[in-house]
Amino acid sequence: MARVRGKRFRKLVETFDRKQFFEPADAIAIVKNNAAAKFDETIEVHVRLGVDPKKSDQNVRGTVLLPNGTGRTVRVIAFAKGDKAKEAEAAGADLVGEQDLIDKVKSGFTDFDVAVATPDMMAAVGKELGRILAQKMPNPKAGTVSPNVGSAIRDIKAGKVEYRLDKTGIVHTIVGKASFDQPKLVENVNTLLDAIVRAKPAAAKGTYLRSITLTSTMGPGVKVDPNKVKTHA
Repeated sequence: MARVRGKRFRKLVETFDRKQFFEPADAIAIVKNNAAAKFDETIEVHVRLGVDPKKSDQNVRGTVLLPNGTGRTVRVIAFAKGDKAKEAEAAGADLVGEQDLIDKVKSGFTDFDVAVATPDMMAAVGKELGRILAQKMPNPKAGTVSPNVGSAIRDIKAGKVEYRLDKTGIVHTIVGKASFDQPKLVENVNTLLDAIVRAKPAAAKGTYLRSITLTSTMGPGVKVDPNKVKTHA
C-alpha cells in the first residue's frame, strides 16, 4: 500500500523541483527552509554507493568527527574498570561499570545511545550482551572499543558519527540540526562526504557516489549533485 502523505508534506514538496540535482549548499538551504515542524528537526544524509554490500571487500564503514557536532545530546555508557573507569567518568560518560553494568543492561536497561568499552572488557561484554546490544555493540571500527576510553567518549559527545553501508548499498547518517547556521551544516556535510569518499574500497568499480539525498526529520528529500561534492580524496 502506498504511503499517504499529509497536506503539510505535500505543500513542502511544491516549494522546489524534486527531480532537480542541487549543489550541497543549495540543497541544505531548501531542507532548512522546509524544516518547519514544532521541534528542531534533525538533518539527515542518505548516500547510495556504487559497491556490492554482499561482498566483504566492498564494505564501507567508519567514523568521522563532525566539526560542528550533531546538535544531539548523546547518552554514553562505558564498560571499564579501575583507572579506565575513572577516565570514562571524567570524560563525561553517563554511566560506567563492569559486571554491574553488564547485569543492568541484561536486565533491560536501554536508556543510552552509544556503548563504549575498553579492550579488556570485551570478552565479557561480547559473551553476555552480544545479542542484546546488537547494533550498539562496541566495535573497534566504530571507535567504541578503545584503550583510550576517555578520548573515545569525548569525541562521541562532541559529534563523532558512524557511517556504515546497509544491505541495500546506502549509508544513512545525521549531520546536524535544522537550527544550525547554513555554513556549519555545509561544513558538516562536506566533512562526512569526504570521509565516505576516502573510505572507497579498492574493489569498488564504476561510479562510487551514485546518489545523495538530504532531508530533515519531517521534510521531503532534496537531491544533491554528486559531481558538485567537494572532497579531498
